[in-house]
Amino acid sequence: MDPYIESESSQIDPDVPFHASPHHHHHTWAKTYHSFPQLYIQPRTTQEIHKVITLSRRCRRRLVIVGCGHSPSDLTCTSSWMVNLDHYNKILTIDKSSKRVTMQAGIRLYDLIARLNENGLAMPNLGSIDNQSIAGAFATATHGSSTRHGLLSQSVLSLKIMLADGRELLCAPDKHADLFSAALVSLGALGIITEVVFQAVSAFKIQWSQSLHPLEDIIRDWQKGLWSRTEFTRIWWLPYKKKAVKWSADKTDEDIRLPPSNRWTGALGFHTYHTLLYISTWFPSILPLLESFVLRVQYGFTHDGAHTTAVQEGQSGLLMNCLYSQFVNEWAIPLERGPEALTRLSAWLHGDQETSQIPYDLNGIFVHAPIEVRVADTSTNLGTRPYLDNTVPTGPTLYLNATLYRPYNTDPPCRKRYYETFEWLMKELGGRPHWAKNFSTVTKDEIHSMYPHMKEWLRVRNDVDPEGLFVGDWHRRLILPNDQGVVPLRLEERTSRVEPAKTGGLNWFGQLPATSSSPHSSEESFDMIHGSEAMKSGTLPVGAGKTED
Repeated sequence: MDPYIESESSQIDPDVPFHASPHHHHHTWAKTYHSFPQLYIQPRTTQEIHKVITLSRRCRRRLVIVGCGHSPSDLTCTSSWMVNLDHYNKILTIDKSSKRVTMQAGIRLYDLIARLNENGLAMPNLGSIDNQSIAGAFATATHGSSTRHGLLSQSVLSLKIMLADGRELLCAPDKHADLFSAALVSLGALGIITEVVFQAVSAFKIQWSQSLHPLEDIIRDWQKGLWSRTEFTRIWWLPYKKKAVKWSADKTDEDIRLPPSNRWTGALGFHTYHTLLYISTWFPSILPLLESFVLRVQYGFTHDGAHTTAVQEGQSGLLMNCLYSQFVNEWAIPLERGPEALTRLSAWLHGDQETSQIPYDLNGIFVHAPIEVRVADTSTNLGTRPYLDNTVPTGPTLYLNATLYRPYNTDPPCRKRYYETFEWLMKELGGRPHWAKNFSTVTKDEIHSMYPHMKEWLRVRNDVDPEGLFVGDWHRRLILPNDQGVVPLRLEERTSRVEPAKTGGLNWFGQLPATSSSPHSSEESFDMIHGSEAMKSGTLPVGAGKTED
């Protein structure tokens, strides 16, 4: 470790450990981005988190909080200090009567699910995976697929967040409400979420069925109960075959009945499909033919009407296997515009530009299947709506996810044109991109026009972190305006260079501010800025280093 950092660490709460490693290779789950933080820090207590924040401020180092790295963008990339809360993961209290659970924010969802199950409880809804930390999941607006559920953050009753000046604040709908609204989708730019109070439900099983249908049947049933007939519904669309797999589930008391399997649904099918996708990198015209293979291997289907059923614990049955490294480009649009979206994108992929009305040539583009179609509904939520909630506030939301696999970490040749086209269509249909995904053509002005409460989020962010201790290039590129105060902020990290990685993906390197010759200068300047801004805005009480309940 740098001698200067070691010296400063020994002077700040010397009895509090500083668990830091100078050699860490961070990469996203999909290995789309790699970065090499100066320090990789894993605190175990609240006191250790406080020490990390104080020390980073003195050493003029940005902090990036990362969990499983499932977001395939450069959101979590840094050459500065990376904080991982995997060891800050305890369940603090479980109230079985109210089903309220208090936990440290670093707990992974799979651990939370297991602990809840031991107590006869469950999460009300889940996304496709359970690898994320609880704080990372709701900080990026994670959702499942149900018109009876909204974002994961709807179940967050309150939270504690440690700010850049070391204060830990309790936030709830009736306490620091603005900060609560901002922190529910924080994008890692406000502070370190330390504690979460979550509303669980009674443990449940689901009986699910999935079946193969022509796309036209799915569209015909769109407004006739497709999304409301059962509690959970999702669609996997195979665009070249013009077919879709419908998966639907309801809660049940029936005995567990595992889904059928065959030799193709295991390792043989997994590796065969992976190899075929790799071959398609050089011969993309085989991709339409692979859809039949996908139906047989992933779903076991060979003809319309084919179906499978099973009964599983809800917390496992709602998950899915993401298979391989992938780009994911998911957008939220009004549910009623779904048939238009599917019809126009399908027409474009089949070369029918007159129907698609999309101003991009197909030009030999072939894409991967399936395209994932999911739903959520936050319009009936009576609780706090996050400032950066990407769902439709007035009705159900449709999520379209244009997934592109990266077989053996190799990028597909269609990505640039396909995503330009997909994003153009989504924007025309009033869409908003999922914060944790690979959107690429969206400008800062477009982002601001999509979110009517962006000014409120920025105001809160500037109040709690005026020096940019938690700000990176991703935030500046897409969210932070260029007219606020000092640009860049004193501790903000900007991209230095991005270059191809030898193993695939991109190596990301950031610019770090020089270490202050006066170790207290950054801390003192922060306190002055924070005090004046907080008094001016009235958002937060002034006073660093305090815990407030």
